[in-house]
Amino acid sequence: MTLLPLIVDLDGTLIHTDMLHETILRTLRDNPLGIFRIPLWLSRGKAALKRNLARQTDVDAEHLPYNDDLINWLKRERAQGRKLILCTASDRSIAETVSSHLGIFDEVMASDGVTNLSGTQKAKALEQRFGKSGFDYAGNSSADLAVWRCSRNGVVVNASRSVARQAEDICHVEQVFPPKKIKLTTWRKALRIHQWMKNLLLFIPLLAAHQITNFAALQSLLLAFLSFSLCASAVYLSNDLLDLESDRQHPRKRNRPFASGALPVWVGVALTPLLLVASATLATYVGGTFFRWLLLYFVLTCAYSFGIKRIMLMDCLALAMLYTIRIVAGAAAAKLSPSFWLLAFAVFLFLSLAYVKRYAELELQLAHGRTKALGRGYYTSDAPLVQTLGISAGYASVVVLALYLNSEAVTKLYRTPEVIWAAVPILAFWVSWMWMQAHRGNMHDDPLVFAFKDVASLLAGVAFAIVLAIGAVF
Repeated sequence: MTLLPLIVDLDGTLIHTDMLHETILRTLRDNPLGIFRIPLWLSRGKAALKRNLARQTDVDAEHLPYNDDLINWLKRERAQGRKLILCTASDRSIAETVSSHLGIFDEVMASDGVTNLSGTQKAKALEQRFGKSGFDYAGNSSADLAVWRCSRNGVVVNASRSVARQAEDICHVEQVFPPKKIKLTTWRKALRIHQWMKNLLLFIPLLAAHQITNFAALQSLLLAFLSFSLCASAVYLSNDLLDLESDRQHPRKRNRPFASGALPVWVGVALTPLLLVASATLATYVGGTFFRWLLLYFVLTCAYSFGIKRIMLMDCLALAMLYTIRIVAGAAAAKLSPSFWLLAFAVFLFLSLAYVKRYAELELQLAHGRTKALGRGYYTSDAPLVQTLGISAGYASVVVLALYLNSEAVTKLYRTPEVIWAAVPILAFWVSWMWMQAHRGNMHDDPLVFAFKDVASLLAGVAFAIVLAIGAVF
């Protein structure tokens, strides 16, 4: 059989993402006011929109989530003498960048700012160029049915069952590359369910005030926990969408659902507002000033995602405040007033943990031969100074705890205040242990998540709780 030219689609076929969606996100991230320009560009046609978006962004073709199975098959086809043509509705500048990187395509056909090369327009252009049934086509969506209708053979890639069946009805399908199933673990990773553990900080004020039997407050805190968790998941989704390029260059973050293409970008865009609405609804049931603190958390997190995380030192201060806000929000939900001692202790401890997080990232980047942290305002040579600042903040929290144990507030809450002095060396050990693990390269991206999984940290936490319980009861 004669080897006809094989036409290959880009979005959703050659790569596990859609460049239109990604360029819109990048434009809004780099210039939020660009949202008002998009309707103007779209009024001139979809091809004009894509051309203007492409001019606003630089595509990192090296780290796009490629369909490796398809690419390996294409390389074998090319080795047999088959001509490969990249034909896409994405703008030509993007298509040529991808083609140049892969080095397997003989030609590029793409949208040119006037004609949107998709669906019937693509089918018409290919039929004029090669004649009816004069080419084979690899695509993935219902828009590609028009192209398969005028091709000789079809290659179905990442298509739904419905599209695959329709393709089989209108052309001979020579090869199928089935889509990867979206598993429950994929959703769990995208929503960062494991990060919800950090929202247990909401219960700290209730424990510190020795009101664990206040069931009305517990009920409010449970709703507050769920509200905070949904809000946090929405923030994680938006953060991942805004960090696609830097995540794809990161040794571990490149496997995140959106960066790897396991979940399409539009899913994150659609799900984020739904989670925020659910979070706000639950917050209204909690009552009091909880909603205000939740709103402050959301605003500060957005500010962190859009810019603060790229500012040296400010990023760690913001992270420390985000942790501390959880404690203040928990106090608001339980109708309590957080003490000065608790807030001072929390700020220094969480600042230390924020530096742990950044130090671990810098060490990882250094191990991969980079001189600057991806998407951050640090050089990898800053790691020793970050370590010093973090250890200092950690031991400052130990000092605050020691001073608190000498205050009048302790005698009101604890029957034997001298017993809880044992909490000081326990905290000093844990701070030292966390930094030792970071220094040895064992630290998880998030230190609190690491602590919940680390045996030594859990034992230290249990010992800390036991000491406080003995001091309160005996």
